[in-house]
Amino acid sequence: MVRALLFMAFVCAAATALAEVGERADVPELAKGASRIVVAHVSNVESRFETNRFGDQLIVSTVALDVVETLKGPDTRQLLVSVEGGTVGDLTLKVSDLPELRQGERAVFFLDGEEPFRPHERGRGILKLKADDRLDDDNETLDDVRGRIRAALAQGGR
Repeated sequence: MVRALLFMAFVCAAATALAEVGERADVPELAKGASRIVVAHVSNVESRFETNRFGDQLIVSTVALDVVETLKGPDTRQLLVSVEGGTVGDLTLKVSDLPELRQGERAVFFLDGEEPFRPHERGRGILKLKADDRLDDDNETLDDVRGRIRAALAQGGR
């Protein structure tokens, strides 16, 4: 019975995620819409079962970030982000529109809400970085992203 409920929760979460998948929003749009933007390292990931507002039981991860640079919002050294997906025991939930976050990874995080924050526009608000400071899924550099964020904010972003 428990496995059947977990399977149904997974199906519901996947359907919701698939409905939101689309073209990644551009950096200026993300910058204007997010309440905070930071460049950070993932220092810890803790996953647990949680019930969403629809009564579905999901795996949710709290991701601890060590902030390297604040591009928008108050300066802070650490903050927490909550994302759907993760592993509890031998059960893993992968959400198609959210990247898996692992300890040691680095990214530009566009965030909303209060701690624990949520990624702005779900997975579009997490731009993973490779060791050479290029975006994980693009050839754009962190310096390029910084410049586009600053330009967007100078043009009237919050």
